[in-house]
Amino acid sequence: MTSEQTTETTKRQVPAVTRALAILRFLARRPEPAGVNPIARELGLVPSTCLHILRVLQDEGLVDFDSETKRYSIGIGILPLARSALQRNTFSTLVQPKLSELSQKFGVTSIATQLSEPGQMIVVALSQSTMPFRLQVDLGSRFPSLISATGRLFAAYNVANKSTLKPEFGKLVWDHPPDFETWLEEINEAQKRGYAIDKGTYISGVTVVAVPVLGSNGKMVRSIVAIGISERLKDNQVPKLAMAIMSIRDHIQNLQIDSGG
Repeated sequence: MTSEQTTETTKRQVPAVTRALAILRFLARRPEPAGVNPIARELGLVPSTCLHILRVLQDEGLVDFDSETKRYSIGIGILPLARSALQRNTFSTLVQPKLSELSQKFGVTSIATQLSEPGQMIVVALSQSTMPFRLQVDLGSRFPSLISATGRLFAAYNVANKSTLKPEFGKLVWDHPPDFETWLEEINEAQKRGYAIDKGTYISGVTVVAVPVLGSNGKMVRSIVAIGISERLKDNQVPKLAMAIMSIRDHIQNLQIDSGG
């Protein structure tokens, strides 16, 4: 038996922790507070169990409770934990000044994302564009791992059998959704050239260019992304922008290797 197999067989399930994390993730995704019963129903929990966990999370400041509406929302107590995680993330620290340079040079909003909970990418660094456009991005924002340009990269590098993605693809929300076969072709193109483009399919009038950051196993663990207004970001600029992002990615990876990170 290998050490990896030993780890898998000795790892114990802790249902209370799993349920607490599921509740926090659920509340973090919701734009509005939720009551005990809707939370329990969505997560498949017994309402009384859900209530006990919520009360503990409330005591710890991770969940807020409105006594008038009897609803729960994510609490500000999560912020120190998130801030500490971001500060300890070497990649975020190294990429931040480079994102600022990219935004200034190309007039785009630049973000770095990291694969977080299953099916989610989280923004760990960003530099806002001075150009106004619809997409609101903040540190900690979460996106489905299969959406937009980053999603094409995730599918290209992290999913062996692309045909199995059709059910998940059907759940994605786009302004102008591509058909599944076209999407698969774009995934193959992204893998061949080393970056992905989403021109107005995710958000109308917005072009997204993404470059993967791969782990030692060859799978994408992070991405560097540029987001701009399609009218301003002409087709001949996109390859230059992609090359600039790839240069940032390579620079940071070299720094991490040199520092042993």
